[in-house]
Amino acid sequence: CAHPESHRAAMTVHAEYLIQSPAGGPRDPVDWNPEFSRRARAFTVYAALRTLGRSGVADLVERCCGRAWQFAESLRTVPGVEVLNDVVLNQVLVRFTRGGQDDEDDDAYTLAVIAHVQDSGVCWMGGTTWDGRAAMRISVSNWRTTEDDVDRSVAAVTDAVHSC
Repeated sequence: CAHPESHRAAMTVHAEYLIQSPAGGPRDPVDWNPEFSRRARAFTVYAALRTLGRSGVADLVERCCGRAWQFAESLRTVPGVEVLNDVVLNQVLVRFTRGGQDDEDDDAYTLAVIAHVQDSGVCWMGGTTWDGRAAMRISVSNWRTTEDDVDRSVAAVTDAVHSC
């Protein structure tokens, strides 16, 4: 890119659930594409309904929600992992703690775990802020996500918890 700072400034979206990478930090895909500015989002919904039908879309949503629930239940068994939300859709919020530390230390630890998972290349889980504290945001939105995919991802998170 000839003008990376201008490009990033034009494409960056600011939202509480999106942790922005500092300038010069890791490249955040959100800052480099116009995905959030596309207006024809309803077209994909129409195409999905037309192709899958109402029950097909319902099955797809149920599968994604089921995989999110699997993430939460699996991660609850890992020491130092706190699932922050009731999983009712396809989103899971997770915080990592070492016990006995303050929120600031746990924030740094949580961000380190997120970076380790992202660097592993196994899966992509982003960061967010929940009640003023750093958290990992797991969003299951791919219809092809399987139980085995979740197991591999949980293993990557567990490895990060032990490595950071």
